Amino acid sequence: MKHIRANPVVVLRGVPVLMILGGAAADLFGPEPYLGLPFLASAPLVASVLFRWRTSIVTVAVVGVIVVGVDLQLRRPAAPLFVDLAVVLLVSVIGLWVKWLLDRQSRHLAVAQDIAEAAQRAVLPDPPTRLGSLQIAARYEAAQAEAQVGGDLYAVRATPFGVRAIIGDVRGKGLPAVSTVCQVIGAFRHEAGRAATLSELADRLHNALTVEKDPSKVDHFESFVTALLVEIAPDATKVSLLSRGHTAPYLLRTGEVTMLEPSAPGLPLGMDLPAADDAARPDTVDWPPGATLLLVTDGITEARGRDGTFYDPVVGLAHIRSSTPRELVDSLARSVTRWTGGQRQDDMAVLALRPAP
Repeated sequence: MKHIRANPVVVLRGVPVLMILGGAAADLFGPEPYLGLPFLASAPLVASVLFRWRTSIVTVAVVGVIVVGVDLQLRRPAAPLFVDLAVVLLVSVIGLWVKWLLDRQSRHLAVAQDIAEAAQRAVLPDPPTRLGSLQIAARYEAAQAEAQVGGDLYAVRATPFGVRAIIGDVRGKGLPAVSTVCQVIGAFRHEAGRAATLSELADRLHNALTVEKDPSKVDHFESFVTALLVEIAPDATKVSLLSRGHTAPYLLRTGEVTMLEPSAPGLPLGMDLPAADDAARPDTVDWPPGATLLLVTDGITEARGRDGTFYDPVVGLAHIRSSTPRELVDSLARSVTRWTGGQRQDDMAVLALRPAP
C-alpha cells in the first residue's frame, strides 16, 4: 500500500485558515468573551510570513471583516468593536512590517550569493572538461555555504612540459584566504609554462607568496599554503607529484585505490622559516591506462562522522563506481556529506584527471 505524505508547506499554509476559523468559533461559542481574539489577531502575522503580499493583505481584510461580524453578531458595544479592530490592525501592521524586512533580507542575500558565485568563477574557475588527452573534473564546496569561495584552490594548465595541475589549501579562512588563493592561482598560471621542473615551479610559487607578505603582521610566519603539484607526461603514461605539505593523492583503478604517499615532502608554500632546509623532491609513478588520479584537500580526509571518526577516502572510494571523472567527484562529495551527516566542517576541493579513451 502506498503511503501518502503530506507536504509540510501546504500544512503550514493551512495554519492561518485554522486560526481564523478557530478564533471565530471560540469567540461565538466559547465560555468566555474574546476567547478567540488572540487567534484572529495572530492569523495575519502568521500569514505575512507564509504568503505573498497580496495574500497577506487579503488575510488582514478577511480577519477584519470577521472580527466586525462576530462583534455585531454578539451585539457588543461600539467601543469594544473598535478596540478589537485596532488590535487586529496593529498586529497586522507588525506582521506586514516583518514581511517587508524578511523580503528585503532575502533580496540582499540573493545579491550577495550572486556576487559570491561571480567571485568564485573569477577566482576559481572550473577547469576545462578535456585538456589534451585528459578528461578533467573538479568540485569545490566552501565550509560556509553562503560564501561560495574559501581557502581551497585548484588549477590545470597545458604547458610545453605536459599538463600541470595544482591543488592547495590556504591556512585560514575569509577574505585573507581568498586573497592568498588569488595570488597562488595567478602565480601558477604565469609560471606553470616557464619553470622547467616541478621543484622550480614550487620555488617560484613560494617566492610569489613571500614577496607579498607583510612582515609587520603577527601571523607573518604562520601564513602558508599546502600544495600538491602535478605534471603529466604528454603520452599520459607517467605522472610526477611534488608535495609541499599537502594531502596525498589517490590512484584509482578498477576495484583498487592506492594512496600515493610522497617520499620527500616539503614545507608548505610561503612558510618562510629561518634555517629551514626544504629537500622536497618529486615522485614519478606509472599511470596505468584507464586509471584516475584524484587530488583532494583535507576537507575530505579530515571530515568527521557523528562519532568523531575521520573519513577514509580509501574505503569510501572503493565503493564508488563511476564511468567519468565528473561522476567520481560528485559521488565522493555525496559520500563525504553522508559521512558527516550533512555538516560542512571545512572547505572541500576535489580534482580528478583521467586519460581520455
